Parts: sequence; structure tokens; C-alpha cells
Amino acid sequence: MKLIFCGTPQFAVPGLEALVRAGHEVELVVTQPDRPRGRGMELALSPVKQKAIELALPIVQPEKIKRNEEFRAQLESIAPEAIIVIGYGRLIPDWMLALPRHGNINLHASLLPKYRGAAPIQWSIAKGERVTGNSTMRIDAGLDTGDILLQNEVEIVLEDTAVTLAPKLASTGADLLLKTLDGLAAGTIIPRKQDDAAATLAPILSKEDGRVDFSQTAQEINNRLRGFQPWPGAFTSYRGKGLVLHGLLPLASGTLSPGELAVDHGKLLVGCGEGTALELLEVQLEGKRRMSAREFLNGYQPRPGERLGA
Repeated sequence: MKLIFCGTPQFAVPGLEALVRAGHEVELVVTQPDRPRGRGMELALSPVKQKAIELALPIVQPEKIKRNEEFRAQLESIAPEAIIVIGYGRLIPDWMLALPRHGNINLHASLLPKYRGAAPIQWSIAKGERVTGNSTMRIDAGLDTGDILLQNEVEIVLEDTAVTLAPKLASTGADLLLKTLDGLAAGTIIPRKQDDAAATLAPILSKEDGRVDFSQTAQEINNRLRGFQPWPGAFTSYRGKGLVLHGLLPLASGTLSPGELAVDHGKLLVGCGEGTALELLEVQLEGKRRMSAREFLNGYQPRPGERLGA
């Protein structure tokens, strides 16, 4: 199939590789412009651009696409059969939606209509899901509201974080993308409408999402820490300074009030909602290095009744 591929992050790379490996004609790769990053603010290439260079594919990086006549003419001259969109980072304009006969096909890392939005992997873990997956859909004018083409499921294991789950979904999603194109070519896929009443949202993460609310249960807090990796993580405050929580162990029961610290047989505990507690395994006080709970106890010697987040 003659394709245009629009994508930017690492999550999109396996899909691009799979399309080329399967023999599809990727006529053009569209990705975000190079952005300054790091302390030196040097221009950094997107993961998709790096892979496209490696695969010797044509690349374009428009700053804007909605009213970009040069970009529109370029895509129209290619006359793609489908446009593949994976984490591109731009809203797809109407003229682009109408261009290919098979539509603009998006690979989304959730079982739609659950977790529509920019951060489905992070929120699925943060909300305690045990199963997630991928959906291929035809993009429409809404936010992840298009007709579903195919789906597959992926288990979320207790050790998963957003960092470990994303590659699993990217790999299985690449396979699903190929099956979707095969099905569209064969005419065997029947698109189905999403149930808007069952929709949940996965909005883009903010720094504040990482602030720990100790009125939540220990498991809920631990789920958020796992989901919000590598950013914004989980943080609170201690003695007027920021405290990042790097390692947690949920405990089913406890006698501490939410946010209350205690030391039990050399273990650093904090109370959470519904009578649960967390054992803090590794923390980092503002301006200091990461340290084990034992190092923290030796260095700061928490007093009875002290609280986190107060």
C-alpha cells in the first residue's frame, strides 16, 4: 500500500519499521521539527526522524500543517492510499482526513473508548488497570473518537511502569497495524462506532499529577508512581522541602493517619487512606542524592507525629 507516515516519539518507531519490513511503500515521513534539548540546548532529532534517516525515507518537518499549502500539495501529489498517524503531535486537518481512500489510521495505546487522550499508557497504570491494549481507528474531527478498526489486549503486570509497558504496546501495536492494513486491503474489516458513554480520558500529564495525596490508598498511590514514570513521578514535602518518592511498597493495613510518618523495626512507613500504609524504600530530598530509607532514617531521624505533605 502507498502510505504517508506521521509520527514523532519512540512509541511510533516499531510501527514505521514494521511497515517498511512488510513491503509497504512509505512515500513520506512527517515528523515534528527538531527541538532544542538538554543543557546545551542543541537541536535534537525525533526518534521517528532518526529511524527514517536510517531507513533512507523522505522526511518533512512542517511547523504547521492546517493551512500549509506547500505541505498540502506535497501530500496530494503522493496520493496515498492511507496516512498512518502514531503520536505525531498535531491535529489532523479536514483536508488531510479526506485525502486517502482508506483514511487516516491511528494506532492508539489503549482499548478505546477507554483512555482517550495524550497519555493512555500512563493513566491506565495509574488507574490500576490489569489489562490494556492497542486500537487502530480512523481519525475523525474528535479526540480519539473515530471508528475502531482492530484491537488487541496486553496484560499489565504488577512490576510494569509506563517505561516498561510502552515498548510492549509499541511492538504489539506494530503487528496490529499490519493486520489492519491487510484487512482494509482485503475488505474484511468492518469499522465500529465507539461507545461515547463508556469513554474515559487520559489527559496530558502535568507536574501536579505527581503530587502525592495521602488520602488515597497505598495501592492507588503506588499505581500513580508506576504510571507516572519517568515524569512527573511521585513527590511530596518534608520539613519544608520537596521529597521525591522513588520506591514504595503498599501495605494492606496500618494505624497511621494519612501522611503520618512512623518507624517500625527499621522500616520507614507513611499512613494512607482507608487504613492502608506505604513503606518508603527509596527517597530523594530536595537538593540531595537518592537514598535508601535506612540512610534517610539515619540522616534525618523523623520525630513521632511528623507528616509528609503538611
